[in-house]
Amino acid sequence: MKNIFPWAALAVGALWIFSNTRGPKPEPADFNLAGLAQLPVVADGRIKPLDTVARASLVIIHGKQTLQIGDGHTIDAGRWLADVVFNAPVADGYPSFVIQNPDVLGLFGWVRSDRKFFSYNELLPFLDTIDTQGARVETVPSAQRTPYQTAIHNLRNSLVLYARLKNSLRPEGARNFSAEIADYENELSAAQANGREHLVAAANLNARFTTMAQLASILPVPPETTGANNDAGWSSIGASLAQSFPPAVISPITRSYASVGDAYQDGDPGAFNQHLSELSAWMSENAPAAADRSAFEVVFNRFAPFYQAMGLYVLGFLLVCFSWLAGDRGLRKAALWVILLALAVHTLGLASRMYLQGRPPVTNLYSSAIFIGWATVLIGLVLDRIFRDGVGLACAAAIGFVTLVIAHHLAGSGDTLEMLQAVLDTNIWLATHVVTITIGYSAMFLAGMLAIVCVIRCLVPGSLTKTAARNLSRMAYGVICFATLFSFVGTVLGGIWADQSWGRFWGWDPKENGALLIVLWCAIILHARWGGFIRTRGIMIMALFGNIVTSFSWFGVNMLGVGLHSYGFMNKAVPWLAGFMISQLVLMALALTPMCRWPEWQKAEQNPGTAS
Repeated sequence: MKNIFPWAALAVGALWIFSNTRGPKPEPADFNLAGLAQLPVVADGRIKPLDTVARASLVIIHGKQTLQIGDGHTIDAGRWLADVVFNAPVADGYPSFVIQNPDVLGLFGWVRSDRKFFSYNELLPFLDTIDTQGARVETVPSAQRTPYQTAIHNLRNSLVLYARLKNSLRPEGARNFSAEIADYENELSAAQANGREHLVAAANLNARFTTMAQLASILPVPPETTGANNDAGWSSIGASLAQSFPPAVISPITRSYASVGDAYQDGDPGAFNQHLSELSAWMSENAPAAADRSAFEVVFNRFAPFYQAMGLYVLGFLLVCFSWLAGDRGLRKAALWVILLALAVHTLGLASRMYLQGRPPVTNLYSSAIFIGWATVLIGLVLDRIFRDGVGLACAAAIGFVTLVIAHHLAGSGDTLEMLQAVLDTNIWLATHVVTITIGYSAMFLAGMLAIVCVIRCLVPGSLTKTAARNLSRMAYGVICFATLFSFVGTVLGGIWADQSWGRFWGWDPKENGALLIVLWCAIILHARWGGFIRTRGIMIMALFGNIVTSFSWFGVNMLGVGLHSYGFMNKAVPWLAGFMISQLVLMALALTPMCRWPEWQKAEQNPGTAS
């Protein structure tokens, strides 16, 4: 019977992955929107598929990757983007924009209700007011903005993005863009034959395309050279047309996008699919690397590996808990198999991000959360291999889940493969300093998690036995030694990077100070243990405070808004960070109270140098 548990757990895990792997949803009237989603474009400084553009844009504007348009009918991001760029009058009626702040609603004379999503058409009479109010907020630092200022600023940015999307692949309001391009080409040809009247007409159209180019946020036209496989030289539809004045040289991609858009607007799926097929074939032939990478990214988006891993970590954690309650090794083995499956999915996601970015695993706050969870799970599995009591498994599953939840909430910009901050844009140091220091974070959080387990068990009568306390102490001590090594080496490597990049090894930058705090706190713990000043309880209390130090170094210094590492500020993360720190202080206080029943063998221990 015990041998069935691991296989049954794996079957449940596989079923979870299968049930959450979303393929393309049924498309309206057989339009090949899945094919459209795979087309490579350049946006926000990198090549990405239109699928990513759609998901990221809808997250920024709407807060999620799906949109409910009425009567319980929901559309995905790909359908929403197709309507925005090709059939804007329809998209203008969708309740895409989020407004929850009562002061913003009052600005429009609206009464607060349960409704929080509004359409562009509803906001249209107030665009000037929103633009004026939002522009004033630009001068206020993010950390000092009121809820109203934050809300109006976000609404303004959402409307700006929406307007840019509407002018990215065709001019807003265009009915037959292919005919408009043909007229433009004819006027240019006639103008070259010394037709002054035609030159004026062509100039008017050129001005329209120039305005379109200034608004566009998507660059779908690759260069005609082999450089089409990187992000250099790509241009917008408007720019490709404006730059052809004169001579009359219209890019075939521009014509194809115009034909695709016209067919979509006319509700002609046959013509849409035909022109889309021609467009996809041209991309595959002339920009094969960009097309292949975009197709892979679409699969990555739909598979959502980190979402899958979250569910598996929860299942693994529950199995560990049940194994403790039932005293069943079969359940613990099942938990191990499920957590290994979760780690495999987690690793697949991490490797996919590295392939898509062409970078080491840590490039921003989002990816640091992904990597910290991954490294912590690995260390936890090593601990379980050594001690075989399930604690390492439980800690690995818990931290793996929590860090992926943190990463999920850090993905506010939608595109988690965004361009690097300038301070990080050096591959060799991303692969050394950043990764090394992040492994140090992982070890410190694992030591803190072991301390949380120890304190919770000491609050339960009879749970924290002599053997359990000794094992937890040894685990925490070993992990802190590991954290000390990686934190120290990572900090030194950071100083070398700073010396090469900025001409000084150390500048007392907040992020540098945070890294130094971790090294110093690790050293204090180890010296206190070696000197006999602390034993099991002392190590656990100090490891809990290590959670505070590490979380401040990881997140807190970014929120100060000063220094070279001040990227990644998030107002909404401040209360969560504060709440986490308070929770650790509460656990430290509980560990010092009589409610916490530490084993009597510690009280009788007289020799401070005795290992425990």
